[in-house]
Amino acid sequence: MTSIDERLLLEAAAKHGVPGPVVRELMVRSRSCLYLVPYDEVPESRRENARPAARTGGLPALPDGVNWPDGREPLVLSVDCAALPHGVLDIELPADGHLLLFTEIEYPPESSAVLHIPAGVRTTERSATYELNGEAVESRVYEPRTLYPVSGLTFDGEWEGGPQTSAFLDGEGDEDALDGFEEAVLDLAFGGRRPGVCVRIGGFSDPWDMAPDEGDLVLLAQLAGQAIDYDVFTMNLIVGTREDIAARRYAGLQYEQQC
Repeated sequence: MTSIDERLLLEAAAKHGVPGPVVRELMVRSRSCLYLVPYDEVPESRRENARPAARTGGLPALPDGVNWPDGREPLVLSVDCAALPHGVLDIELPADGHLLLFTEIEYPPESSAVLHIPAGVRTTERSATYELNGEAVESRVYEPRTLYPVSGLTFDGEWEGGPQTSAFLDGEGDEDALDGFEEAVLDLAFGGRRPGVCVRIGGFSDPWDMAPDEGDLVLLAQLAGQAIDYDVFTMNLIVGTREDIAARRYAGLQYEQQC
């Protein structure tokens, strides 16, 4: 799991006037994630060992007998599972092969899909052109961009309701100082200033509206529209149960678009 040097954590807390019990409460209500970012957004301290692990857009490479999913939604993300850092996430992804995510990021999708292509399986890149009612139609293809994984932290959106934090805020605590400390911790976990627009795997969602990862549902992926296409301003979230994600029952996933 992502860890932060305790000295740095305490220094950040002292700088923002946040007491130790609140710090511990915050960390208990945190979950690790993986940011997928372009190379120039990888923190300098982590660039030496940076390894590409994902790609936005492009055309899908699929095994024989596997078609572009129904609805012909665009391929928005391909993830090389073997290239992801191990031991970071608390959801179970395949150890190898590729995860392909098909969904519409410009408008609420009519259908979406996640496919796992096992390692070593022969694949063929598919054409964006297909026939519909006797006419040639083009599926949307987004510009391919290589992404690199960087570990980080996320916090439960309700963490400020914890007893220690509530007592702090009801007393002499400053909510602006608490927000500043939270931001500082998230940047420390990332190793630098976190990207405002990105793709994330795992952790708590950072939604623009109601969080879809509630109850038994956890976040698989969060895709800012601008991370796929600079002109698309949406937040796209994919959630499911831990059991379905671990068993690769991706048909049971739920998709939500916020704008």
